[in-house]
Amino acid sequence: MDFTALKRSSQSDLDSLRSAIQKTDSQGGNNNQDENLWKPEVDASGNGYAIIRFLPAPAGEELPWAKLWTHGFQGPGGWYIEKSLTTINQKDPVSEMNSRLWNSGDDDDKAIVRQRKRRLEYYSNILVLSDPKNPDNEGKVFLYRYGKKIFGKIQEAMNPEFADETPINPFDFWKGADFRLKIRNLDGYRNYDKSEFDQPSALFDGEDTKLEEVWKQEHSLKPYTDPAEFKSYKELEEKLHRVLGIEEAGMGTASAEDEDLQEYTPAKTAPVMSAPETTASPEPDLPVETSTPQDASQLDLDYFKKLAAQN
Repeated sequence: MDFTALKRSSQSDLDSLRSAIQKTDSQGGNNNQDENLWKPEVDASGNGYAIIRFLPAPAGEELPWAKLWTHGFQGPGGWYIEKSLTTINQKDPVSEMNSRLWNSGDDDDKAIVRQRKRRLEYYSNILVLSDPKNPDNEGKVFLYRYGKKIFGKIQEAMNPEFADETPINPFDFWKGADFRLKIRNLDGYRNYDKSEFDQPSALFDGEDTKLEEVWKQEHSLKPYTDPAEFKSYKELEEKLHRVLGIEEAGMGTASAEDEDLQEYTPAKTAPVMSAPETTASPEPDLPVETSTPQDASQLDLDYFKKLAAQN
């Protein structure tokens, strides 16, 4: 699809994206694009602010977001930090093992499951409009990783709750809206409740030359969900066994574990060798970006990576 076709399809894209959200929500790692990721910074008190614009799908791709499930936890044999095969609707050894443990009914087994749950991430292209902590980022296109809290705000914009509110497509150049990212530190966790979309407006006043230039700078989202970018079931199973120090594969048939990405700011006194425990339920559709430390199962995968690098 060329830029002219993108502009022509602007009116119909909202319904298509609504349908795509329903489809992805009914479905069940990290790759080489980390250097293209934009990460909002916070001040000493843990608060942050930026204005970004979500961008349309890259050329040749259908959706303006990629949905990815990951696992990150530590065992006697090291760290397990991998993309979950459930992202591409395949069986995953961690999910199967978690199902077996959860179905045992043993409280200790359930505690293990809570530590090993899969975590939800979304990726989209954005244009950074205002970044007070890093002004050099302004006017540039990045990939942005976010969790279910912000994705929920996107859904709310597309499907407003009240009749006097007009649905918008946040990813649209002409009828979308700037997003004010407001980050607060609540008990060591990044909270996004106050983030919001502005009133709809055309980016760059709808000047096609500038919009097309931005569109051509977008990064592909395909690597996040391309089956070729995932390790095989056997490779993941072998790594899982090494990490856990076991020889036989876990058993189970259905996934009993869900978790959503939560930006996490570890306390200075946080232990290096163990992931925090959680009392959250492993059932699907859990609350996200909660401010309570008991919900620490939604750890930022970057935190896991930093810990792994120290061992």
